[in-house]
Amino acid sequence: MPIPLHLRLLLPVPVLGLGLASGHVQPVGLCLGALYSVWVLRGASHLPRWLWWSVSLLSSMALAAHLLPGFVAMPLWAARQLSPDAAPYALRLSWDKWLVGMTLLAWWLGQPAVATAHPGRAWPIALLTLLAVPTLALGLDLLAWQPKWPADLGLWLAVNIGVAVLAEELLFRAWLQPWLIARLGIRPGLLLTAGLFAAVHLPFSPLFALIAGVAGLGYGLVFYCSGRLLAAVALHAAVNLLHLLLLSYPLRLV
Repeated sequence: MPIPLHLRLLLPVPVLGLGLASGHVQPVGLCLGALYSVWVLRGASHLPRWLWWSVSLLSSMALAAHLLPGFVAMPLWAARQLSPDAAPYALRLSWDKWLVGMTLLAWWLGQPAVATAHPGRAWPIALLTLLAVPTLALGLDLLAWQPKWPADLGLWLAVNIGVAVLAEELLFRAWLQPWLIARLGIRPGLLLTAGLFAAVHLPFSPLFALIAGVAGLGYGLVFYCSGRLLAAVALHAAVNLLHLLLLSYPLRLV
């Protein structure tokens, strides 16, 4: 049963409140963030659906890509070298991307349950994705075998899963993929969603984008087959954790 709106608002509102109190969400960010959350959560019942859906998608992507003003990332780790063959990595809490995740989660919790297509196929696809993604990264020489156990792993997990993974899965799998499948069909919808997921990773490198596309196809298939967003989130988190613990992180320097 969908959760009432007044309870779902408990997800994005604290992000803006805590961010404002800590100085990481500025007044302009508060205004933009509040407008974004209201648009996503209330716009569908007051606006043409195409307008609500399109603006919600574009504003979610702009916030997740840190393109809108008024949000300042909170440093959590000073830059440290996690792998001898990789550049130093600094962990930050991105309040704008966190807001996207909490707002889209609030929207998702108000949606009816998703039908399962092929639940028995979800586990094999998840295992294949877990094997294929790191193997491809190693085979393309993008990453190297670098096992490690970083300090403050719990903090990394909280930020990676609760901010990055959650926002990306809600945006690409919960929001975009069903819309594309409904209009293009199952295979084109899955492939285009994975392709768009790859495209947003192009700033890292073309090879990284290719691997992200393969991973995104796995996440999309697991979501489509199981009907459970949690399954896609768990798979995405597992792939990211394998990357951190076993391979060059974030990327191998050439």
